[in-house]
Amino acid sequence: MSGMKNLNRRDLCVALSAFAAMGSVSASAQAQAQAMPSEKVLSTPGAFPFDSLTPKKTENGVTRPVIQGVLPTGEAVELHETTLLPGHMPHPAHKHRHSEFMMIREGTIEFDNDGKKERVGPGGVIFAASGIMHGIKNVGDAPANYFVIAIGRESPMTPVEGTAR
Repeated sequence: MSGMKNLNRRDLCVALSAFAAMGSVSASAQAQAQAMPSEKVLSTPGAFPFDSLTPKKTENGVTRPVIQGVLPTGEAVELHETTLLPGHMPHPAHKHRHSEFMMIREGTIEFDNDGKKERVGPGGVIFAASGIMHGIKNVGDAPANYFVIAIGRESPMTPVEGTAR
């Protein structure tokens, strides 16, 4: 510690310059360092017209993947749109490490929030927090459409309960 007392202005400027250089790693490089080998770094803006999304038919309706990867700030994200048939659930209630926002575009969704059920219609938003049991069901008479934004990733060290999203 006695060396710290003897810093002159020149030494201080050199030290501060070194700290600044260490902190100037680009956000894209930071995201790449945090990304898993199979994850894409989402550093280029883009638009995703609905009719360009490839539909994947399921027994419960249709899903359309939009984008998946890691933001330059390090968060893993995944976005998809789902059309859920009346009376259907995409999967049984479950919990996982990542968090999800679900934005209802059409229809009526029943959100099971750790046993408490709430109805959400067009324009409504559902938040499924990390580690909390949750599920959804289309309780309307027509197909329900909603977008899911998943933030975070599953940890290989943390078991996931229930069926995957």
